[in-house]
Amino acid sequence: MELECILYDKGDGIAEIRLNRPRVLNAMNKRLWLDVQAALEDARRDPQVKAVIFTGEGRAFSTGADLKESRTRTPEAYRDYLEALQEVSRKILRFEKPTIAAINGYALGSGYELALACDIRIAAEDARIGSPEAKVTSSVTGGAMRLIQDLIGPGKACELLFTAESIDGAEAERIGLVNRTVPSERLLEEARDLASRIAENSAFSLKMIKRGLLMAREGVSLEALMDYEVEACLACVSTKERQASLEAFEERNTQENRGPDGAPGPKGE
Repeated sequence: MELECILYDKGDGIAEIRLNRPRVLNAMNKRLWLDVQAALEDARRDPQVKAVIFTGEGRAFSTGADLKESRTRTPEAYRDYLEALQEVSRKILRFEKPTIAAINGYALGSGYELALACDIRIAAEDARIGSPEAKVTSSVTGGAMRLIQDLIGPGKACELLFTAESIDGAEAERIGLVNRTVPSERLLEEARDLASRIAENSAFSLKMIKRGLLMAREGVSLEALMDYEVEACLACVSTKERQASLEAFEERNTQENRGPDGAPGPKGE
């Protein structure tokens, strides 16, 4: 792959997509969105990849749309750009493998909307997060009109979107906009540790669980969701890896239940 605007690495079951336009604080142009799509497709096809991390190179996750580029677009070109942006958000929301946003520095506008599309968000304590669209006569994209409300409720979502103000990582954690915050120097370490713990688990189970969570978010009936849960569970226990997983689980329990002298401890201890 020839990637101009991102860095893309894979290893130990994790794919890492790093937005890489640091001179403009990773402002997003169409080429960046196309690069992200290409990397996601590669991660989707690679059976070794079980989780994906998004982060930004330099001082920002992303400050959002590249306004210098947007000034010269015709309405037709702007529609083309927005549809490419929306398609990436759809791909992330429906991506069958868990996704983590490691939010460093500024995460504004469509930059934060990319993070919103991820399953899990970890932010640096000094991150600055917000949707400034109303300040520049624009509007939010990437499904943010629903995703923000799902996370923090309609009242708080209205406050953030109407004021177009940004908040720091600690406040974002307090209101539920991110899962947790950590010191900036530990951000990638925390994200990679979480991704590693996810990658230890069954890729097929992760896929089926994530699909059910998305169905629930999109409003299927409880009856339909419970029917899916039965089929998902049966599909999981019918896989070849099921027996190996049970044996590994039993072995871990045996090791954890041994006493200090190596003798078996009380069962279930």
